[in-house]
Amino acid sequence: MAVKTLGINSLGRIGKLTLWHHVGRKHFDRIVVNTGREVGLDLDAVCQTIEKDSTYGRLHHFLKGRHADRCIRIENADTGELRIDGVPVKLLRKNRNPAEIGWGDENARIVVDCTGAFNDPTVPQGSERGSLRGHLASGAQKVMNSADFKPKEKGSDMPDDAVVLIYGVNHEAYDPAKHHLISAASCTTTALAHTMKALIDAYSVDSIMTASMSTIHATTNTQSVLDSVPAAGAKDLRKTRSILNNIILTSTNAAAALEKVIPSIRQIGFMADSVRVPLNSGSLIILNLTFRSELDANGEPTMNREALLNVFDEAGSGPQSGMLVLNREQNVSSDMIGENAAVVIEGFETHTRTGFVTIDLEAIPGLDQAVLGDMKNHVIRIPVTHAKIFGWYDNEYGSYTNRLADLTVHVDSHMD
Repeated sequence: MAVKTLGINSLGRIGKLTLWHHVGRKHFDRIVVNTGREVGLDLDAVCQTIEKDSTYGRLHHFLKGRHADRCIRIENADTGELRIDGVPVKLLRKNRNPAEIGWGDENARIVVDCTGAFNDPTVPQGSERGSLRGHLASGAQKVMNSADFKPKEKGSDMPDDAVVLIYGVNHEAYDPAKHHLISAASCTTTALAHTMKALIDAYSVDSIMTASMSTIHATTNTQSVLDSVPAAGAKDLRKTRSILNNIILTSTNAAAALEKVIPSIRQIGFMADSVRVPLNSGSLIILNLTFRSELDANGEPTMNREALLNVFDEAGSGPQSGMLVLNREQNVSSDMIGENAAVVIEGFETHTRTGFVTIDLEAIPGLDQAVLGDMKNHVIRIPVTHAKIFGWYDNEYGSYTNRLADLTVHVDSHMD
């Protein structure tokens, strides 16, 4: 049986944690990591970088518990050969341009690009600045991207061989013969998509009148530790402000990415924004939805808090088992670090409120007066329910890296 080799491009936050995941999972027999340059004083310094983490602790403790022994050793310093928990790992430290890495020489058929630098699937293989397609030119057959696709030319069509997939939501849309560039979207989109999938499966998109989402999001390495000078042409000056002591309002691509994963969302008009806070990991989506409601025989709304939580409970014990979790405890963000779920619904705080919208039919522009007929009362009251749903997610490992890895294994399992 041929040795299964996984390629990982970058040792940043998601690249490093992707390595951790697959070392522990052992679906792949061998892993090749490209750093694109020399890093640290020597290979031992790189090993320490891989082994230690400020959020999740030491690798061997993470994999096997507090009493575990160190599980990383150098096999050959000249060729960058390591062994981590029994898995052969090779470090490549020369080429940053994906087209020049040489994945074919390493027999890495699948590459996970975690740089965040090549998110435009329309850029050709031969681009001097590099491109996601460069991995294909370098010998890979499938490329996973740990970020949403963002073509620089707005409105441009997605290439036929590129697709955005979230494991547990639309991963079954993967076509091995067609799709060669696969985006796993983002951490926020992953949590949001799993939340919305449960709701849409239960109530349908037609019942949702309005939708908006804010994510209270932990720090990322794109932010400044201290205030810095914005780059030429920078539009958002807040991104260069210190994350150590600020709450920073910014944007998120989650709503646009959600439409690629659940196309029916387009008819709602989804709004989304992000609030960055000084945490290392552990984020929260706050989802606001307005539903067309119904009243039961007693005049009580059929949509209420317990009905809503029951939807998540059933989804979490059914089609989204292991990915969506309903938790009725009183949680804080650090409770979610390492939690292996795409989203943890905060049942304790999630709530609803039903009211009525009064509509004067005669005031509706363009309404044919014949429609009013013999109606004595042209004013109607429609029940609507506002729902506020909270969903926790470990934006680094627990929610995102694990789902990215599930998707990677799914793609590999469908290769010849």
